Amino acid sequence: MNVTPLALHHAPLLHKLYEATPGYFALLGTSVPTLQEVQRDVEIALQDPRRRLELLNDDAGELVGSLDYKLDFPEEGQVTLNLLLIREGRQSQRLGEQAVRDLETRLPPGTTRILASVLGDNPRGARFWERLGYRFSLDARPVMTWYARDFTPAAPPTRPEPLNVPGD
Repeated sequence: MNVTPLALHHAPLLHKLYEATPGYFALLGTSVPTLQEVQRDVEIALQDPRRRLELLNDDAGELVGSLDYKLDFPEEGQVTLNLLLIREGRQSQRLGEQAVRDLETRLPPGTTRILASVLGDNPRGARFWERLGYRFSLDARPVMTWYARDFTPAAPPTRPEPLNVPGD
C-alpha cells in the first residue's frame, strides 16, 4: 500500500474515487459530492493541523482508496479515523485492513487509543472494525456508531545477540 498525503490539487482524484464508490454515498442517503464540494472539503480539512487526508494506491499505482483521520482527537493521544474508503470493485481484497495496519505503524509516539466511525446503518462496516480488534464504543445513531481499541505501538525489532563461539 502506497500512501500519498492529499493536497488541494489532488481533489479531482478524490472526487473520482467518490464517483467510483456510489454505494457508500447511497448508504448515507446522499448523492456523490460534486468536484467543487470535494475541493471545499479538502480545503477546510487542510486548515486543521491535526487532520490527515491520504490517498491509497496499490502496488501497481492504482488509486484504491482514501483515509481521513485526526490526531489527538477527541483527546490527546487518541486518533480518530473519520473515513476509510475503498473503491467498489476493490473491496473484500483486504486493502482496508492493509491500510489500517499500515497507518498503525505510522502513528506518532504517545498514541494510546484509536477510534473509528461507522456512518449510517452499516453492519458491514461494523464487522470490518470488529475483525480488526476494535470494539463497539459509542452509539450515535442514526448518524454513526463508534468503534475503538487501545493502542500500544509495536516494539522496535531487537537485534540478535552475536554468538560467542569458542576459538573465534
